[in-house]
Amino acid sequence: MDVVSFYDAAARAGLLSLARISGTGAGASSREVVVEFRQPDEDVLGGLAVSRDYQIRFPASSLTLVAGDTLSVGGHDYRVREVSTLGDGQECRATLMRI
Repeated sequence: MDVVSFYDAAARAGLLSLARISGTGAGASSREVVVEFRQPDEDVLGGLAVSRDYQIRFPASSLTLVAGDTLSVGGHDYRVREVSTLGDGQECRATLMRI
């Protein structure tokens, strides 16, 4: 099963989140894509604090993001901090900052 088929199956099963990507430039419009959204809690500083690391994962063919882009997931706005490809390059992960 390729990455796109995997994401299509996960979307049909209701396991993915809808992300609204803001358009940029003259005449650009926003669009919606399904992504895997992560909002895990992680203990840092020896358990003295909790870190939230927002991330999305998505097929590389469905979306192109760069640092500084903005998007909305679940009614909250995020700015892309960095984007990296995973594995053989068919899947990407974007680290987000809530704004």
